[in-house]
Amino acid sequence: WRQVLVLGLDGAGKSSILHYICSQTARKSIAPTYGFNSAQLCVEGLELDLLEVGGSQNMRAYWQHYLSQAHVLVFVVDSVDRARLLTARQELHALLDAEPQLPLVVLANKQDKSNALSTAELWEELALHTLSGHREIFLLPTSATWASLSTTNSVLHVKNLLVTLLSQ
Repeated sequence: WRQVLVLGLDGAGKSSILHYICSQTARKSIAPTYGFNSAQLCVEGLELDLLEVGGSQNMRAYWQHYLSQAHVLVFVVDSVDRARLLTARQELHALLDAEPQLPLVVLANKQDKSNALSTAELWEELALHTLSGHREIFLLPTSATWASLSTTNSVLHVKNLLVTLLSQ
């Protein structure tokens, strides 16, 4: 099994993305994760364990305990939630300081919203340019909605990237 750790602030869309990756369907609404959410997926001979840890403030204290088992970190950001971007950046950088070699996939979620920050804006806001050159970093636009099933913002691109990263 190859573990993919899925983190991000509460409301960023982690559960929706997890559901979408595993079922290739979108839901109108998904209840917030209080604690953990796990899904197993077999793709191209790879067995993936997708582990989401809730993003509420009290759950964030536990995030670092799961880093050592992860092969890839997926960090989901709400591209519309400008008020909490600083918090998202601080939490992300604390994680990356703890595991400096872990490949990082940042998902700029909710790109279907008209007021969403672009991936270029999020690259700067999250200070991804300051990270060490020894880490693989990917920033992808996503939207886990019915309308985005066939668009370039589809979460299915994330699934393909994870398979590629974990096959190496």
